Amino acid sequence: MLSTQAAADILNVSRQYLVRLVDTGEIAGEKVGSHRRLRAADVAAFKAVRDAKRTSALDRLSSLSEDAGGYELEIKRR
Repeated sequence: MLSTQAAADILNVSRQYLVRLVDTGEIAGEKVGSHRRLRAADVAAFKAVRDAKRTSALDRLSSLSEDAGGYELEIKRR
């Protein structure tokens, strides 16, 4: 079990943002007294899905930029 700060450090996000994710149900967590605890496996699974979505979006963006000629060098002569 991880504290919200430890889980936020693993995900490289703020603790407040992580608490919001737990409160909205985007990542599983449970309350122990007044503290929230997250399973390390749940944090790792969330990170894997988030990273896969991010990679996919970047691939699409690169593809669109290539299609638009965004990577071609144009040499201007004077």
